[in-house]
Amino acid sequence: MTMKPYLFFSGRADEAIAFYQKALGAEVQFLLRFDESPEPPPPGALAPDWGRKIMHSCLRIGDSEIFLSDGCGTDSARFEGFGVSLEAQSAAQAEGFYAALLDGGEARMPLGETFFATSFGMAVDRFGVLWMIIVPK
Repeated sequence: MTMKPYLFFSGRADEAIAFYQKALGAEVQFLLRFDESPEPPPPGALAPDWGRKIMHSCLRIGDSEIFLSDGCGTDSARFEGFGVSLEAQSAAQAEGFYAALLDGGEARMPLGETFFATSFGMAVDRFGVLWMIIVPK
């Protein structure tokens, strides 16, 4: 069994993908826009002029995959009650991820050594997604 996070960006998925490519080295594995779908959505299911928005995409970040979409409407994206844990291979890599995710975001916990990690910190990116960066002991 595999579980993958699926994040909805309310019209900002293209921006999010470009950000994660730069910040985390994400690679686009798949991308489908609403107007490219072999089966059109039911009338009224999408916000007006939503055809070029992303219906479904898959990003590879390291050894993991994460799904992204614009969703069907313009309601603001709310990423509450969860975070994405990102395991770095070294303290230097963790610092790079942390700094990149802070571009337009905010620090929740500075990177530092803990009882469970040689480096751990939390940042909320410009989209409101909480990232927990860790280098396990």
